[in-house]
Amino acid sequence: MTPQEQSTADVMAAALADAGVRSMFAYPGDPIIDLMERCQRRGIDVVLARREGTAAFMAEASAMVTGGIGACLSTLGPGSTALVNGVAAATLDRVPMIAISGQIETARQAVFTHQVVNHEALYAPVTKWAGRMEANAAAITMRKALRVATAERPGAVHLTCAADTFRAPAADTRFAAPPFRSAAEAMQVFGGTDTSAPHRMLAAARRPLLLAGTGAVRCEASAVIQNLAAVVQMPVVVTGMAKGVVPEDFQWFAGVLDMACSESVWDFVRSSDLILAAGFDPVELIKPWHVDVPVLHIGTIPNIDQVYSSDVEVVGDVASILAWLAESYRGQPRWTEAEVTAYRERLRAEYYAGRVPGRLNPTDVVDTVREAAAVEAIATCDVGSHKLLVGQGWAATSPRSMLMTNGLSAMGFGLPAAIAAKLARPDRPVVAMIGDGGMAMTATELRLASARGLGIAVVVFVDGSLNRIELKQKALNYPSTATRIEDTDLVMLAEALDCDGTRAETATELAAALKGMNTLTRPLVVEARIDPAQYESQF
Repeated sequence: MTPQEQSTADVMAAALADAGVRSMFAYPGDPIIDLMERCQRRGIDVVLARREGTAAFMAEASAMVTGGIGACLSTLGPGSTALVNGVAAATLDRVPMIAISGQIETARQAVFTHQVVNHEALYAPVTKWAGRMEANAAAITMRKALRVATAERPGAVHLTCAADTFRAPAADTRFAAPPFRSAAEAMQVFGGTDTSAPHRMLAAARRPLLLAGTGAVRCEASAVIQNLAAVVQMPVVVTGMAKGVVPEDFQWFAGVLDMACSESVWDFVRSSDLILAAGFDPVELIKPWHVDVPVLHIGTIPNIDQVYSSDVEVVGDVASILAWLAESYRGQPRWTEAEVTAYRERLRAEYYAGRVPGRLNPTDVVDTVREAAAVEAIATCDVGSHKLLVGQGWAATSPRSMLMTNGLSAMGFGLPAAIAAKLARPDRPVVAMIGDGGMAMTATELRLASARGLGIAVVVFVDGSLNRIELKQKALNYPSTATRIEDTDLVMLAEALDCDGTRAETATELAAALKGMNTLTRPLVVEARIDPAQYESQF
C-alpha cells in the first residue's frame, strides 16, 4: 500500500471509532492483529478478556451502560465458536453489538479444514445479520452493520474477515456514520377509527397500569413515564431489564415483573383494566403471559410477537408517544397513592418471606450491598436464584444503573459486565452480585480487573449449589445430581488474582467488608456465605 492507501482494517477501525466505540473487547489470534493495531491507533482501547465468551459479555454490558454500541473481536475457529454465547445474549437482550471474527486467507478457505468454521451459518441464527467483509466494500459493509445493529429492535451483527482482507487495500473507504436513532420518529396508530383511539382507551379505563420495558430505556422515556403516571395517577410496573427507568422510590412505582414475588406482581397487573405496554419486549418475560386485561401497545415496532393481543397499537418513539398521551389526557385521577403504597408494602413483606433468623439470607445480602453502595452506583447481576431477588429488591434510581441479561439469561454475565461498566463509567462505583456458579465460570477475569486497577466490588452468594436447578430436582424428588459446587476459598483465589478478598457470614460482617466500596482502587471480592433456605420459600 502507498502511504495514502487505507487497508480494510483501517476502514473498519475508523468506522467503529466514528460510531462512538471506545473499547474493543478481544482475545487475539493471527488473523486479527492488524485490526487490533488499527483500533488502538484510532483511540479504541483493545481490552484483553480472558476468553472470547466473556469478551462478548463485556461488549454487551458496555453498550447497556452507555447506550452506545458494543464491540468484540475473536480469531478464527475456536475463537469464533467461543464468542457465540455472548453474541446471542446481545441479540436476545436487544443490545446493539458489532462482533468480528478473523478467518484464514481467502485462497485456502475452500480446501483447508484446520480451524475453519462457516461463520455465516454459525451466526445467522443468533444475530440480526451475519456478513462478510470484502476489501472492495469495506465502508458500505461497516455502514450496513452499524445500521442493522442499531435499528429497532437492536441486536448483534457478526462480520467475518479473512486475514489477507484485513491487510488488503480498501477500494471503498468513504465511510459516513448512518443515523442511529431519530429523536422524534414518526408516530403511527394502528387499530381504531382514527388517531384518537389511544386517548379514548386511556380515558375510559378506571384502573390503568403502565408496564415499562427495555424499549422505554432505549427511548429515554424516564421523565415522560413519571409525568404520565402522575397525570393519570396510575402505577408503573417495570421489567428486570428496565430497572431504573423510573426511580424505585417514585410514588407510583409498583414493582418488577417476573422477579421474586412473581405471582404477586402478576396479580397486581391483572387487577388493572388497561395495560399500557410501553417499550415492553417479550424477551423480558420468564413466565408466559396469562393476563386477560386489554393492552395498548406502545413500542418502536408493531406488536409482531402477539404474546398479548392489542386492538390498538401506537408505533414510534416511546417517549414521544407517552408525552402525547399525557398532553391530551383529560380524565380524572384513577388510583390513589395510598393504594399503590399499600401494595408496595405487601410486596416488600412477601420479598422477605422465608428468612432464617441468625443466618445470612440472600435478601440480607441485597439489602446490605444496597445500603453500602452510593445512590449513583451501577450494579450488575448474574443468572441464578439470586437474580430474582436482586431484580425485585435492589432499589435502582436511574436508567442503565442495573445491568442484567434476560433474553438468553446466560450465566457468566455479571462479573465481565461489571468490568465493562467500570471501564465505561470510571467515575461511578460498580458492584457485581453473582452466584458461586457464575464465579466459577468467570473468576479469571478478576486478573483483568486488577491489572486495570478497576475498583469494583464483587459480592458472591455462596451456597455451594446451582440452586435454581437443584430446587427443581427437589420438587421432583430427584437427588442433587451435578448441581452441587465444591467449596472454594474465594479469599485465597482473590489474593492469587491480585485482588482483595474477604469473607462474611453475617450481615454485620458483610456491612463491614463493604464499608469502603464506593472508593475502591482495586477489585474487592466478598465471599458471602448465605443460607439458601429463603430461595426455597420464595420459588
